Amino acid sequence: MAKRAGVSIATASKAINDRGEVAAATRARVLRAAAELSFQPNVLAQGLVAGRTRAIGLLTDEFDGRFAIPILLGAENALSDQEMSVLLCDTRGDAIRRNHYIRTLLARQVDGFIVVGDSNDVRASLTADLPVPAVYVYCRSTNPADLCLVSDDEGGARLAIEHLIALRRKHIAHITGPQHYRAARDRVAAVHAVLAEHDLSLAGGQPLHGEWSQRWGRHAVRLLMATAPEVDAIFCGNDQIASGVTQALVGLGRRVPDDVAIVGYDNWEIFAADCTPPLTTIDLNLQQLGTTAVTHLAAALSGAPAAGVVRQPCRLVVRESSA
Repeated sequence: MAKRAGVSIATASKAINDRGEVAAATRARVLRAAAELSFQPNVLAQGLVAGRTRAIGLLTDEFDGRFAIPILLGAENALSDQEMSVLLCDTRGDAIRRNHYIRTLLARQVDGFIVVGDSNDVRASLTADLPVPAVYVYCRSTNPADLCLVSDDEGGARLAIEHLIALRRKHIAHITGPQHYRAARDRVAAVHAVLAEHDLSLAGGQPLHGEWSQRWGRHAVRLLMATAPEVDAIFCGNDQIASGVTQALVGLGRRVPDDVAIVGYDNWEIFAADCTPPLTTIDLNLQQLGTTAVTHLAAALSGAPAAGVVRQPCRLVVRESSA
């Protein structure tokens, strides 16, 4: 290309990279030669010269689970817009695999990391082992200096209960997952707070904690109806529980939503949209979490890192189970 344009290799490089010390006519001649030869710059070489590879490492513990794929899609879309790439590694919750992938990604000179959790809960910080910036998504790091992006579980629960109250439901129960999950505890706290603001109390007295499963939903709602038959609405900790609750209510002769309104959580299409009736639920905006992670990582790479916990707002998706 330099030969065709009649310039030195150094001048051709400066013209292609739009550096200011090249005359306009010379740059035009080089660019014309590049177009005629269908020249494409070596992005890897450019990155190495600039100290950047324009690649991001993404570590997840549960690639085949509910949460990682939407986050990955959001991150990949945002990285693509910036002409960057993502290298995905599934650690499967294994520390040895995680350390191996960290070493491998650092050997490939990735510019930064996105670390994806599986439960919106606390996980050990990896930052001390990383010489490049990292952003934690759908998890909280043990290091307060790390930036962690999480779904706003309290805000999501508030949306659910306020929706049911707006439908004039007075006897609202809560069936959810294991109590050791931070997300479950945060939602319970929000449920009690919103009900108290409206001079209401939780039907049955206490939330029912169990598995994140349809089976638990079916079992729990039978227990609930035996002790609190006045229940006219149930907020469920995820869409699987809500699907099981809806199935069991039909067997108990209760109509949804006429007798009992149901709200789930997660907006997992396979359960929410295909349930009978389709579930009103809380969407976590997981793709937006991935997009926001890239925005914050780009800021850190530009010398403006952030720290602390940032809560991503959820949204209410209304379907027939409450309408």
